[in-house]
Amino acid sequence: MMVQIGMVFPILHPESSRASMARKKKELILTQPIKEGVKLIKVRLDERTTITISNIKKLDFWKKRYPKAKVID
Repeated sequence: MMVQIGMVFPILHPESSRASMARKKKELILTQPIKEGVKLIKVRLDERTTITISNIKKLDFWKKRYPKAKVID
């Protein structure tokens, strides 16, 4: 390639090459952390919905909204 008068070449900045590099992906946390000393209670609200509560007193709150709620574990 011959260089002629008036030709323009792009200036590559050393930082620009780093900006286009792929970044390391964060590891996904797919489970809840296990808390020591907390007894979790599973409650089925309806056919499709299951929740976990930490206190049996909270069951009263959910029973008002979902009268068919049942403790399953």
